[in-house]
Amino acid sequence: MTTLIPAAPARPAEQARAAISVIFLITGALYATWAVNIPGVRDALNLSAAQIGLALLAVGIGSLISMPLTGGWTGRWGSHQVTRFLVVAAMLSLIPPFFVPDLLTLFLALVLLGFLNGALDVAMNAQGVTVEQGVGRPVMSRLHAYFSLGGLLGAGLGTLLVGRLPMTTHILLVAVVTALAGLLAGRFLIPDRPAPAPRADGSPPVRLLSPAVLLLGALCFLGMLTEGANYDWATLYYRDVLGVPGGNAGIGYAAFVAAMTLGRWFGDRLRTRLGDQTIVRGGALLAALGLALVLLTRHPAAATLGFTLSGLGLSNVVPVMYGTAGHALHGRGIATVATVGYGGFLLGPPAIGFVAEHAGLPAALGLAAAGAALVALLGGRAFGLVRAAGAAQQD
Repeated sequence: MTTLIPAAPARPAEQARAAISVIFLITGALYATWAVNIPGVRDALNLSAAQIGLALLAVGIGSLISMPLTGGWTGRWGSHQVTRFLVVAAMLSLIPPFFVPDLLTLFLALVLLGFLNGALDVAMNAQGVTVEQGVGRPVMSRLHAYFSLGGLLGAGLGTLLVGRLPMTTHILLVAVVTALAGLLAGRFLIPDRPAPAPRADGSPPVRLLSPAVLLLGALCFLGMLTEGANYDWATLYYRDVLGVPGGNAGIGYAAFVAAMTLGRWFGDRLRTRLGDQTIVRGGALLAALGLALVLLTRHPAAATLGFTLSGLGLSNVVPVMYGTAGHALHGRGIATVATVGYGGFLLGPPAIGFVAEHAGLPAALGLAAAGAALVALLGGRAFGLVRAAGAAQQD
């Protein structure tokens, strides 16, 4: 059972909940806006597939640079101040990649975009934990649902505007509107609770590379790897393995995304009833069983059910682990767990691709199912270590 005690007056905390929801929403919209315009950037600069792949790597590099640093920034200035600054800067960072003349400047612009958005990811999740403490109930899953909805909104808007409006006009419109929304929302964020003081010997209450942090980060890595495998390979599985033609090959992807969004929207209610550990372990097990159904039946209808179960199962795994890290280990804990976990998104697609190349796509998705099963298996140990680390901070 998740038990939270309000740490801020009800009205400011509820205003902050609405504000941080807006920030998650526009961040999802930003990522989707970039994604739907990648072909336009490629064509404008006449880039090869290898060159655009290198450029896309720059976003991940920038994120991995900033994520470990953000915990220190939130500890010094508070997640509300850091988020308030970063949300505006991150939204405006969408503009430079569309006004560069060559691959080198595109790479640098995307490093900046990744740097600011990676830092924002940590800061806004830290603020989400603070808001949870303020309102006295779980909200992290719903916040991540807003991110998913923002992605759907950005993709939908892009579908309407790409080809009908100049690409730069589309980007400027989205960047300015989201930056203004972020600027307004930032006014309503609330300060964090005080972090634990250092111990008498001067050491921090929880080491950044403690077993609790490392194991939780490793499970977050596996959760993101499995999530990324569903996103990146579901359509190819339908087309190449199941032989589903044309646009129908996207059914599995659509089922996964819809289930993921739905699961996050209602996930906080389940957290209140079942508790975080049960949600993570049970959700990861459901995801593993869903992927097993996909792989064992080899039928489109069963595969669609399997991807739906996988989406429902995974929907709350990463949000809850972020929240767990924040409540017990504070901003630096989120930063470390997020950095390790984000590696799952970066390394997952090439790892799945390597296995698919040498052993086939079903074997590659089997690797993702095994990752989810490991989260279910080791989740109890991870939560036990985090609870012990949190209790030590109270001593």
